[in-house]
Amino acid sequence: MTPERNLSPQELLTFYVEAGVDCAIGEEPVNRLADDTPLPQDHATEAPRERTLPPPAPRPAPAPTVAPPPEAAMMSAREAASTARSLDELRALLEGFDGCALKFTASRLVFADGNPQARLMFVGEAPGRDEDIAGLPFVGRSGQLLDRMIGAIGLDRASVYIANIIPWRPPGNRTPTPQETQICLPFIRRQIELVNPDVLVCLGNPSSQGILETKEGIMRTRGRWRDYDTGTRIIQAVPTFHPAYLLRSPVYKKLAWQDFRAIKAALSETGKS
Repeated sequence: MTPERNLSPQELLTFYVEAGVDCAIGEEPVNRLADDTPLPQDHATEAPRERTLPPPAPRPAPAPTVAPPPEAAMMSAREAASTARSLDELRALLEGFDGCALKFTASRLVFADGNPQARLMFVGEAPGRDEDIAGLPFVGRSGQLLDRMIGAIGLDRASVYIANIIPWRPPGNRTPTPQETQICLPFIRRQIELVNPDVLVCLGNPSSQGILETKEGIMRTRGRWRDYDTGTRIIQAVPTFHPAYLLRSPVYKKLAWQDFRAIKAALSETGKS
């Protein structure tokens, strides 16, 4: 309520103080609840703009993961393996060989383990999961059994040489195909030549059939000695059960023990000559 008569400034100020007015904001009143009250310029907002991202940088083309046709791969394997003058060279050739599709699904090359100057050499089929992780053959359960079998004839892993026909793990530990085996055979044959053992032991069907070129099963071939011709020397060779098979069928451990006793005797005989 404003005064009805003209008041002096002193009287007017006293009036406003008594009415509760203690602060002057502006010369004109402002209705803050009105819809059309414009916002101050510094509080105005703009609609957000869409952010345009730069296009992604082009990715390099992936490395080829398709092996050549089997016939070409087999020929390439034979040519490459024949040029290896040492085990180190053979390993390097396998590292760079793209002819086997298993290379592209395995974690690493599983080349060999043991003593390259050993008189006794074992050849299995292909690496499994444990071998794929470690990069060494026969390190899983079957490898532990093989170690015990070798120990039973007075040897250990450091005094033998161990390899596989196929140096890459097949997916899911499946059986290698005949084509995969044929592609890798030139490398294991050259490996046998370079190690040049006195006694060669083929572990299981794929190894026996591939290296000794027989179609008979392991039940017929185990314990039967054969001559293996490296081209420069005849090596005594014998098939026996794969340790993984013995884990599944322990009843055949007795026959495997007979084979290992014969292996020990053969090493003694060749050591005398």
